[in-house]
Amino acid sequence: MTLEELALQGKQRAYKSMAAGINSKLIGIRKETIKKCLTDFQNVEHRLELVASISEIEFVNDSKATNVNSSWYALECMQNKVVWIAGGIDKDNDYEILKSLVHHKVKAIVCLGLDNSKIHEAFAGEVETIIDTQSVTEAVQTAYQLAKRGDSVLFSPACASFDLFENYEDRGNQFKQAVNGL
Repeated sequence: MTLEELALQGKQRAYKSMAAGINSKLIGIRKETIKKCLTDFQNVEHRLELVASISEIEFVNDSKATNVNSSWYALECMQNKVVWIAGGIDKDNDYEILKSLVHHKVKAIVCLGLDNSKIHEAFAGEVETIIDTQSVTEAVQTAYQLAKRGDSVLFSPACASFDLFENYEDRGNQFKQAVNGL
């Protein structure tokens, strides 16, 4: 099967899918069953979850990304230009590892959180547009206005959620509600 047939896209997810396929084959599962599982797999909620496609703009919920490394994997697997919604409680984040991905893939950053100064400092030279918002609804509406057909809006905060939300699930659910309200 080709990489394009995998239900989970992105380099890191392809590696995991290949490892699962090899392990499945080693324990005697038939190739047809492995292929069906790898093409039909349903992603877990709040982890690169496709919420909706509105006006040919994909909205992806990666609220579980509470650190820089998780957001790196999310950005790495995006195929389209990205409007990235990020922010929250910064956990002494070092955004350096994200700069190249942001430079090449992100067209705008929508900050969601009470203090977004470190995001502004880290990415001011990488993207032209960085906008602060104070609610998920405002962040989603702003991202929708910035995105064009064929773009993706990626909600991958790289930060903890406790400034505005109970936890990452609450944050992700509010994101999905805001997207479905567009």
